[in-house]
Order: sequence, then structure tokens, then C-alpha cells
Amino acid sequence: MHTPIKTPCVKVCVVDGQTGNCLGCGRTLGEIARWARFSDDERDRVMAALPARIDVLKAAGKLG
Repeated sequence: MHTPIKTPCVKVCVVDGQTGNCLGCGRTLGEIARWARFSDDERDRVMAALPARIDVLKAAGKLG
């Protein structure tokens, strides 16, 4: 049985030009592109950083 890869994707794929982060999930384009090749530890490390990235986007008025 194939286990799905966990992902923070919320199907809002818009990248902020200043930060380079997705306004939906907070990942960079590079992280999104390599996501399937990341190890579980690498994915966990990125996912742990996402709340802070989203907070920065909110503080900059990029998110509602």
C-alpha cells in the first residue's frame, strides 16, 4: 500500500513576488518543486517553519 506524502498545500497556489513564498502554504517554489523528493525529516523541518512564514506574510498585509 502506498502512503500519501504529507503536504501543507491548501490549493491556493500564488507566490508572493517579494518573499518568494506561496501565499497558501508558505513554501518556496524550490520547496514545492522538490517536495516529493524530500525525506520525511526535510518535509517536517519545512512544515515546522511555515507558521512563522505565514505570520510574516500576514504582518506584511499579504494575507487577510
